Amino acid sequence: MNTPDIIVVGGGPAGLMAAGQAALAGCRVLLLEKMPQPALKLGITGKGRCNLTNFCDVRDFVCRFGPSGRFLRQAFARFFNTELMTFFEDLGMPLVTERGGRVFPAGGKATEVARVLLKWALDAGVVLQTSTPVEALLFHDGRIAGVRCENRQIPCKCVVLATGGASYPATGSTGDGYRMAAAAGHRIIPVRPALVPLVTRGPATGRMAELNLRNIQVTLLVDEKKVAEDFGELVFTAFGVSGPIILTLSGQAVDALAAGRQVGLSIDLKPALDEAKLDRRLQRDFDSRGREPLASVLRGLLPAPMVPVCLDLLQLPGDGSAATLRAKDRRRLGRWIKNFSLEVSGYRPFSEAIITAGGVDLDQVDPRTLQSRCMQGLYLAGELLDLQAETGGYNLQAAFSMGWLAGRSAAMALARDTSDFRSVRL
Repeated sequence: MNTPDIIVVGGGPAGLMAAGQAALAGCRVLLLEKMPQPALKLGITGKGRCNLTNFCDVRDFVCRFGPSGRFLRQAFARFFNTELMTFFEDLGMPLVTERGGRVFPAGGKATEVARVLLKWALDAGVVLQTSTPVEALLFHDGRIAGVRCENRQIPCKCVVLATGGASYPATGSTGDGYRMAAAAGHRIIPVRPALVPLVTRGPATGRMAELNLRNIQVTLLVDEKKVAEDFGELVFTAFGVSGPIILTLSGQAVDALAAGRQVGLSIDLKPALDEAKLDRRLQRDFDSRGREPLASVLRGLLPAPMVPVCLDLLQLPGDGSAATLRAKDRRRLGRWIKNFSLEVSGYRPFSEAIITAGGVDLDQVDPRTLQSRCMQGLYLAGELLDLQAETGGYNLQAAFSMGWLAGRSAAMALARDTSDFRSVRL
């Protein structure tokens, strides 16, 4: 192609959307992707199913990002969940909405989302170059002048930086964008894994590895004080705990651990029962099945892999008859079921994190256009920015919305800077 008007760095959801939108507006767009093919991370999201967005209202959506969520209001006002759903359905990919408003491709394959999005961008006129890592951004007199790739320089008028974060580095998200953004004058909020499994101390969780608990309540404790809680599903692993609840709570846990604070989890295995009701339930079971071993009776209350762990931690004889259990031990058992405590000693690496926390300081990016406040002609979108939400389709929607806004904004800027306004179709 001739010298591009716009170069998009990174072929993930934000980069592909930005490139396609700018090309539809009539700009010459070059998309540079460091990996052999784009959208690798998109193709494995949502356990391979790709939770595209969530069908909640914009106020709830913004709240999922915490205090920084207000930054997204401009992007969501231009391109939100209903527009995204229509976008994919118009491309021939039907969608389904599941529990909690989560939206998935009807075929259940994240790779299909990546394929459809890539085809759309190419059909829009985007020129794609894969296996082309960008080494640096080029500047001149306070504005973008192009990019440097290996031994060549490619000039352009605008750059959309959408390199992703540092999670799942095998898919190409290795944090390159942070270095390039910093070179352009941006502050980088320290990056750390987010939506990441937690590591716990002691052998208890490893003994229950792969056990999946549903409909439980988990409380996150920092310095023995409650800071957050969630209800839903948890999975024990060889190293600790994972699952939707843990991923949601992990951000605060990671920050607390980084600050050197004590972090713990309290798991309520029977949240529908208070301690008094649970004690009466235990008493009835022990009275009616008193001749059976205690371990056998507990298997009616707890998943089988938890029973020996419970008995060992409470130092109760599993082979003794349930009828011989003393009242104080029964009450100890009830308290354990309502408060199974784990000490959190760490968290898993970026390779296991769904997203990255931290990134480019939002104060240095204009939320109306996503143009840098530090470098004219530079636009930033996606996980590169200091924005992160819980699971449920929120992070992907943010990436698509920011990509849409960045691509359109770059095209509009070019329209203002050229004498031939008709060349750009906005």
